[in-house]
Amino acid sequence: MLWIKAFHVIFVIAWFAGLLYLPRLFVYHASSEDRLSRDRFALMERKLFTIMSLGGGGALAFGLWLLHRYTWAVHHDALWLHLKLVLVAALVAFHLFCAKLMRDLREDAGRYRPAFFRVLNEVPALLMVAVVLLVVVKKPV
Repeated sequence: MLWIKAFHVIFVIAWFAGLLYLPRLFVYHASSEDRLSRDRFALMERKLFTIMSLGGGGALAFGLWLLHRYTWAVHHDALWLHLKLVLVAALVAFHLFCAKLMRDLREDAGRYRPAFFRVLNEVPALLMVAVVLLVVVKKPV
């Protein structure tokens, strides 16, 4: 069971590394003024998105395994667990929203200014803090 938990944490770290950095690349991409820079940021974003998608997929797979094998049996009625699952769903939605933003920026159809991406950059950090607090304290805030 500890191996499952360890791999879950490893994949979560990989996923969050991307979730925290990709919006920062969006800031730079939206601020760039020449084609060469925009192409370079599009390439960096695509590569980072691939890696973070693998991290997210692994985190979800091992998380579901933990949920099935241990957590749901012990904590199925715990409010903290339900709140955590809602936050994970929000993280998945954020991940998918980043994919859309990445496509828009690549096609020069980005309608958001760099300031939007600076604010967006804070969303995964706030969600991460909430998830960690729920998991460690195991009580709703």
